[in-house]
Amino acid sequence: MLSAFVTFGATTGMSTDAAYSLLYWGTFIFAVANGTLEAVANPLVATLFPHNRTHYLNILHASWPAGLALGSAAGWLLGEQIHWGWKAQLALFLVPTAAYGLIFLGQHFPKSEASAKGLSLGEMFKDVGILGALVVCFLLAMFFGGVLTPFFKDSPDTAKNIGYAIGGVLVIAVGVITRFSFGSLLLFVLFITHALIGAVELGTDGWIQNITGNILTTGQGKILFFYTSILMFSLRFCADFIEKNLKISPVGLLLICASLACIGLNLVSGITTFVAALLALTVYALGKTFFWPTMLAVASDRFPRTGAIAISIMGGIGMMSAGLIGSAGLGYAKDRFASEALEQANPAVYAQYEVEKPKAWLFLREVNAIDGKKLGEVQGKLSQAREDLQKSGNTDPQAALAKLLPEEKTVHESSITGDRKTLKADSFIPATMACIYLLLLLYFKAIGGYKVVHIAGAEPEAKPAS
Repeated sequence: MLSAFVTFGATTGMSTDAAYSLLYWGTFIFAVANGTLEAVANPLVATLFPHNRTHYLNILHASWPAGLALGSAAGWLLGEQIHWGWKAQLALFLVPTAAYGLIFLGQHFPKSEASAKGLSLGEMFKDVGILGALVVCFLLAMFFGGVLTPFFKDSPDTAKNIGYAIGGVLVIAVGVITRFSFGSLLLFVLFITHALIGAVELGTDGWIQNITGNILTTGQGKILFFYTSILMFSLRFCADFIEKNLKISPVGLLLICASLACIGLNLVSGITTFVAALLALTVYALGKTFFWPTMLAVASDRFPRTGAIAISIMGGIGMMSAGLIGSAGLGYAKDRFASEALEQANPAVYAQYEVEKPKAWLFLREVNAIDGKKLGEVQGKLSQAREDLQKSGNTDPQAALAKLLPEEKTVHESSITGDRKTLKADSFIPATMACIYLLLLLYFKAIGGYKVVHIAGAEPEAKPAS
């Protein structure tokens, strides 16, 4: 609720810097709220349903695609049809926020197995250890470096170094708390894998509507996004059936999902028609559906001594990876592939459209991307041409290309090439995950199969009657 007051402070007429600051910090506060919810909701459900975590965590996370579907539908209705302002649309999140507050007043929160056993914070952190801390603190270092960059505009490297210093201090702090426990290698692998999940699931979600909209039409991109969200929402109620009736373990399910996600992204990269996109995105949605909640269930099943810590850290790793690696990495890939395609197709046009200041990401080389404003003008012209043709009865999205100038058509085609190559590059993430899950499947088979672990002498709290 506080974030709403800060965000809505940005108004027309104020300076760009002031408006940006209000929007930035309002979104930052909102992210803290989301992170707190992620840190509490997952271990709460895992504690309430200790004997069927995969099923109930998938049901909990069915709310994510449901929210995406409702949000996209509301955005289309309120924004494009009724023409509500952005503040009025965004303010709708205050309605469920107030409802949640009222529902949770006076509720009893159960203790995790670790808390019921009376384990100390240091003991809960031991399975995370130095190895787990290295994963989360690396992402935190990147995060703090980004947060501090506006304060060191003349020296961005200083902000990055401060971020890494903070990350280093936090690793040492975890070492002290755990008496320098090395941590569980299995949990370390799960943390790394969940970072990949955040990058491929949430990072791709932020891009795929735009990419499919560029290849087809903006309207078709929105329809496809709505469809995949509803499909994911429905499928997440089937985890219990898959585990108990089909006898597929959580790790086996994750292996199947990673394989399907890899195939799906490659199929999406080659779409040319709406029907082909529908089929390709169905495969991709089937793949990504069970990633996030099932991974949380595996961490909770196998590491009860960590209480809420491991599962909360895992959620945070996924969220940070989505923003710091997934979205940023896909953006870099699109810039690189599209600019390379344009430079190869027509160097003179590329010289007109490239940005002056190159951009880099992590350790990869700098690229002079296609200017986003100029590309937006080309895409806007194309969208208008498609709308005009649709009014006359022509629904072929490719027919509008004739309305573009030759150099504009080259820019648009280079952008599409960038979209396709970005999706292909993105498919390497679930391919890597599939390899990891295969190794985990073999590991569990070698130790007698996947089983839920409980702390000796600690009985999980029974599921409440209502």
